[in-house]
Amino acid sequence: MANILIVDDSASMRQMIAFTLKTAGHTVQEASDGADGVAKAQASQFDAVISDVNMPNKNGLELTADLRAMSNYRFTPILLLTTESTAEKKSQGKAAGATGWIVKPFNPDTLNQTVNKVLK
Repeated sequence: MANILIVDDSASMRQMIAFTLKTAGHTVQEASDGADGVAKAQASQFDAVISDVNMPNKNGLELTADLRAMSNYRFTPILLLTTESTAEKKSQGKAAGATGWIVKPFNPDTLNQTVNKVLK
């Protein structure tokens, strides 16, 4: 299965996402904000990244743009998992390079299906 980076400033949200992905057989590493996410992405290679949008230090849109600027993350699936659901935010996510957008609260089956879809 895949090695996935989860980036969210909420520890409980990271735990729920990690549990969902680990149950499906994935390996998971967690980052507490966008700056931590960039550091972990520079230290390891991930098959996919799932990030919140609203975080301190570096938000998910900035994280996405930073990852896309790295040659080894140019084509890596990046999913934004957030409470934001406006067309404007989704457009900003797409412009930053996000592969997909999932609105919180998330359905575990939907999350796994989306991850499996973008990993193919």
